[in-house]
Amino acid sequence: MTTAAPPSLSLEEREAPLFFLIAGEPSGDVLGARLMQALKRKTAGRARFAGIGGERMQAEGMDLFFPQHELTHFGLFELLRHIPHLLKRIRQTIAEVKRRKPSALITIDSPDFCFRVAKALKGLDIPLIHYVAPTVWAWRPKRARKIARFLDHLLVLLPFEPPYFTRENLPCTFVGHSIVEGAADKGDAVRFRARHAIPDDAQLLAVLPGSRMSEVTRLLPIFKETVARLHAQHPHLHVIVPTVSGVDPVVTAAVRDWATPVTVTLGDEDKYDAFAAATAALACSGTISVELALAKLPTVIAYKLNALTVRLYRRFIKTKYATLINIMQNRMVMPELLQEDCTPEKLVAAVDELLSDPVARQKQVDELAAIAGWLGQGAFVPSERAADVVLQVVRERGR
Repeated sequence: MTTAAPPSLSLEEREAPLFFLIAGEPSGDVLGARLMQALKRKTAGRARFAGIGGERMQAEGMDLFFPQHELTHFGLFELLRHIPHLLKRIRQTIAEVKRRKPSALITIDSPDFCFRVAKALKGLDIPLIHYVAPTVWAWRPKRARKIARFLDHLLVLLPFEPPYFTRENLPCTFVGHSIVEGAADKGDAVRFRARHAIPDDAQLLAVLPGSRMSEVTRLLPIFKETVARLHAQHPHLHVIVPTVSGVDPVVTAAVRDWATPVTVTLGDEDKYDAFAAATAALACSGTISVELALAKLPTVIAYKLNALTVRLYRRFIKTKYATLINIMQNRMVMPELLQEDCTPEKLVAAVDELLSDPVARQKQVDELAAIAGWLGQGAFVPSERAADVVLQVVRERGR
């Protein structure tokens, strides 16, 4: 029995590099889209893309294998019920990469999924590049040695990360954090109030419940009670809830009966304008803390996971803090209220201080001022630097 020959490629397709990208989180979708833009610029528009991503990567021309929201799970016990489907998707992705034979595989964060795919492709003459280092400085430091066995290059966001991997003979480049390429620090407060008809005397609080469904469903009830108590102390309080596609219907439905006026936004421009207009923020721990830091918006960080998941994590975590901003500064710049401390009572006290005390607000603003430089702002364009490294690896491998 003979099998059908694969469709022949046009001359243009044969000369155009194909990059297979995998991004399993909304933050990875941002990194991936900006990297795709840079690769297109540096290949005179010839670069082609396939893989797993979100709306931003699709908008940049990705031939989508399946959408990233299938991979957006967090926490050991939350993940268990999704394992059969994820294992199936891993097998399918490996087969798809083999079929397409890309110039490079670029995996972005989501190590539990991405590393299983990359390991299976080791030795097939496809350069394996990972973007965003696993946090070996926080927990499971032996992972650096393990991933050095199969990755060809690692692109990292933070300046202190390369030595953890180069000592294991894994080529590693600090490219900076792509968030500095956005407009988090360029929002327009006047435009935001005008667009949403918010009175000048309203005091704005940005509330960010996360981008994963598990985060949103766990934190929104706590945030609802927190906001109700804050409203009793601040009668002119108006809440802004920037959200992301995928969870926005749940968020919109949940905030309809909150005690304060609530404006739900979708999209970067409205989000950054909201940051400029707000007095303070209450946010789920995650990449959003970096955007809030760049916007110099005083913030309280909250997070809550399954108790058994946390009990396991606490046996291995080596950092004093959970939020990247605090880890980078090695002090509590943004107050963290996690797990048993993530209660309306404690959140109200921490947020109220930022809403009521100009001195407390300014103290955090001053400490956030140094963050942009840490992440590469002003030194280089992170996505451009990442694209340069990707193309260099591809050239060295003759792809």
